[in-house]
Amino acid sequence: MESREAHFSFGGTQQVWRHRSASLGVDADFAIYLPPQAQDKKVPVLYWLSGLTCTEQNFITKAGAQRVAAELGIAIVAPDTSPRGPDVADRDTYDLGQGAGFYVNATQEPWAAHYRMYDYIVTELPALIEAHFPVAQVRGISGHSMGGFGAIMIALRNAGRYRSVSAFSPIVAPTQVPWGEKAFSAYLGPDRSAWAAYDPIALIRTVKERLPILIDQGMADSFLAEQLRPELLQAAAQEAAHELILNLRPGYDHSYYFIASFIEDHLRHFARFC
Repeated sequence: MESREAHFSFGGTQQVWRHRSASLGVDADFAIYLPPQAQDKKVPVLYWLSGLTCTEQNFITKAGAQRVAAELGIAIVAPDTSPRGPDVADRDTYDLGQGAGFYVNATQEPWAAHYRMYDYIVTELPALIEAHFPVAQVRGISGHSMGGFGAIMIALRNAGRYRSVSAFSPIVAPTQVPWGEKAFSAYLGPDRSAWAAYDPIALIRTVKERLPILIDQGMADSFLAEQLRPELLQAAAQEAAHELILNLRPGYDHSYYFIASFIEDHLRHFARFC
């Protein structure tokens, strides 16, 4: 691994590292905040998945999470949102290709060679983090928009792996909204039956683990009606008797101003299960 950045923050350190990813077949960057408690013991770790167009930088510079993470003794890992590089397939659009990995394992060309973000987030990155940093196998997962979808989907698919799951403005029904349909068609192909493995609506109806899901959604979000559709997951959760806390926040939009306003709630949500 190669150190890219290190900054002292609230008694801990905000770091950025680069490593060669076997899952993605390219060098990948991730950020990790280590709270001051990590100097003396292994600490719980929250994985944060960012949204479309983001890198590992957006969360660490805009969310303001370090203060509360330092108080609670929580490490936060924020990976990039896709494989990157001149040999990685891309499209001239913000919602497909580099910056838009959607946290799935692509099966279609030209994406299959590198776009294996599901394997990277679930298996490779945690193994790397737990081998090289003072973190315990006490994991939570959270995210925003595309990353909120990724967090919920990954938690539902991996019973027992995470202590908590939460999301801001998640894409909860990717098989029913334009962002998801575009990405799934490209990465997974035209057979919609293959999409169900990554669809939170389908997953929540079949999973046996009842991990509570916390969602914050801004009511002034311009993507709410067409792309996000939280009411669909809420209805599916009610049918499945799966606990879902949906906080509808008047006046808030899709931006990091919204995330910064409520990130403390999500960190404390994770801390309750540590």
